[in-house]
Amino acid sequence: MAQWNRLVEATPEDVWSVLSDGRLYSRFVVGTHDTWEEDGEWPAPGSQLGYVLKLGPKSYRGRTTSRICEPGRRLELEAKTDLGTARIAFRLVPWGADTLVVVDEHPLRGPAAHWHNTAVDTLTRWRHRGMLARLEDVALSRKKKTGQRQGAGEGRGVRP
Repeated sequence: MAQWNRLVEATPEDVWSVLSDGRLYSRFVVGTHDTWEEDGEWPAPGSQLGYVLKLGPKSYRGRTTSRICEPGRRLELEAKTDLGTARIAFRLVPWGADTLVVVDEHPLRGPAAHWHNTAVDTLTRWRHRGMLARLEDVALSRKKKTGQRQGAGEGRGVRP
């Protein structure tokens, strides 16, 4: 199991606004080139995102299905590629004016489940580190566009 966490300087609502918009996954999921909502219901359980993953000159298409959705708190996904499926779980924990984001990923089915080992977990954690930093950047840039985020350090701990 590859788990990583990051204290994100944004509210759980700000982080959730990114996770609940399927078009934004390509902006924060490392290696993902493009994403789109398959049915317009994202992230309701059973809804799907299509994606293109690029690894060097190769491109792979896949699909991610929302399995568990607790708005503002928890999102569990099952991503499918030719190598099998993986469970990716996001948990959002309010932490003062910020959010502790915990991501947990592991293979479920297919060849990838048989190759799962500590080396794969280490690489996955490295990927999560970049992904959560990007998630924070997207959440903050969206907040900045709406003009609701105060300057760094201003009003910390106080919510409007």
